[in-house]
Amino acid sequence: MQRIKTFKTLTRAAAAASFLAIQAVICIGTVYWAVAATLRMEGTAAIVLGAIFALPSAYVLMVVTRMAYDAETDPANQ
Repeated sequence: MQRIKTFKTLTRAAAAASFLAIQAVICIGTVYWAVAATLRMEGTAAIVLGAIFALPSAYVLMVVTRMAYDAETDPANQ
């Protein structure tokens, strides 16, 4: 079967991806805040920790976007 790509399915995929991405950013931000507060990081150390968190965060956002697209354009879900 072929994927259904209409304006409606793509806007639904974008809405689902943005919702899941916001939830992921909240969770990742909470973990970052907890680690930085526990270790009493400030200034440069906090920026370095943020850089360490950036790569896995980008990967999670990519996976979430792909998952939402696959779910919304799958003909079995229509």
